[in-house]
Amino acid sequence: MRLIFVNRFYWPDEPATAQLLHDLAEALARAGADVTVVASHPGDIDVPDTEVRGGVRIFRVRSARGRENSLAGKALAFASFQLRAWFRVLRSARRGDCLVSLTDPPLFGLAVWFAARLRGARIVHWVQDIYPELAIVLAGQTWLRLVRPLRDLAWRRADGCVTLGRDMAGVLARAGVSPAKLAVIPNWAPAGLGPPAATEVAAVRAEWGLAGKFVVAYSGNLGRVHDLEPVLDIAAAVADSRIVFLFVGGGAQADVLARAAQARGLANVVFRARQPRARLAAALGAGDLHLVTLLPGCEALVFPSKLYGAAAVGRPVLFIGPADCDVAVQVREKNLGLAFPRARIAEIAAAIGRLADDPAALARHGTAALAFAADQDLVAATARWRRLPALQLAASPPGR
Repeated sequence: MRLIFVNRFYWPDEPATAQLLHDLAEALARAGADVTVVASHPGDIDVPDTEVRGGVRIFRVRSARGRENSLAGKALAFASFQLRAWFRVLRSARRGDCLVSLTDPPLFGLAVWFAARLRGARIVHWVQDIYPELAIVLAGQTWLRLVRPLRDLAWRRADGCVTLGRDMAGVLARAGVSPAKLAVIPNWAPAGLGPPAATEVAAVRAEWGLAGKFVVAYSGNLGRVHDLEPVLDIAAAVADSRIVFLFVGGGAQADVLARAAQARGLANVVFRARQPRARLAAALGAGDLHLVTLLPGCEALVFPSKLYGAAAVGRPVLFIGPADCDVAVQVREKNLGLAFPRARIAEIAAAIGRLADDPAALARHGTAALAFAADQDLVAATARWRRLPALQLAASPPGR
């Protein structure tokens, strides 16, 4: 029996789902599983279409990647990957295999489910984000409600569904997924990520002009699901010149946010490019306090993995979003930092000022964050995946 994961990105790509899948696929391979990944080709001439790396067989299909800067280009990139990946899966899958479909591209799990039925394979949906609801909330594409019944059917008829937290699991449960088929397995920080050396952090801070500052950092994708407009309001409300707001990464909101900060004359807001994985620990360590945000209405549709990265390097978290959502509850219950609704701008600014003057409180939150990260790491996630009934790995040997 083979595990065949399907996702648009995989190593050497570095989007979050590529890193998560890379970590899990190689961990399962080390534990004795026969693992295949079907992903898109990044277009680099030195990256082969097919290879075995870390015990994982990789098939990279050619698609229209690199054209996603327009709606038509994105549609072409999605469609070309889905078509070629579907035929690759159809050629590779055999009766008794287990297909694991992630949610990039959105709703591709429907096609993978159909391929599984044709081949007599099992199917598990690894639900990293929930479509079409996200497209409806973020873009008003209400016509996509038409595909929801088919999506729900694919979830219900699957051999298993894995999602990231309590709120997301609730969406699947309301769609009719039985408790026996539904598992919550949180994401984790990139494998090997831990507290960086003080010298590495100091070097990054000096390079970025942040020496001597209290840095409130946002690291990762600046996508539309993240509620970032209030962060500029908070920056405007903070009068302490020691406090700087740092955005590291790119995404749909990056340019808009940078222009808005410049237009408002916010000299305490700085932007830096996305950092490679090899430099991630030091870049995360440059922040004294890490921002995690969610747009109201999206809290049951995604779970921000940046929470785990901040925790892995021992940094406290400031969550801005719905007060009763999964993230806010975990931040409060695990003592990872602070959680506020988006409207409480003055209170958030004051709380940041208090933390800047209270290194003991920062250290307590940082210690709690490290304990949280240790409990939600790749080893724990791999063990949970191996226990999934649909994968039938629990009885397999612990190594090759």
